[in-house]
Amino acid sequence: MNLPYIRIETNIETKEDLLKGLSSLVSKLLGKPERYVMASIETKKMIFDGKMDPCAFVELKSIGLPEGRTDKLSGELCDFIEKNTGIKKDRIYINFVDFKGSMWGWNGTTF
Repeated sequence: MNLPYIRIETNIETKEDLLKGLSSLVSKLLGKPERYVMASIETKKMIFDGKMDPCAFVELKSIGLPEGRTDKLSGELCDFIEKNTGIKKDRIYINFVDFKGSMWGWNGTTF
């Protein structure tokens, strides 16, 4: 069980459908039941490359995140975000974070 959490910070308004699609995509990409996936999107003021054009910062955290697959995950996530928001891939940063189970709490305990 790796209990993924994905968060997008962006400078554009998004719709609820984006959040639902993101949750489903992460479940599929990591092969985990969607009931364990948490996703959030936050709209805020952001600048990238000195420009206020649409951009996004994505963070994917999970226990046992497969380091050897981050390139593929980056491609899939960038494709999804560009297709659903219009944010160009070269204006998206992704941070992958792998946690030990003892550092991830859920249901009153840790893993």
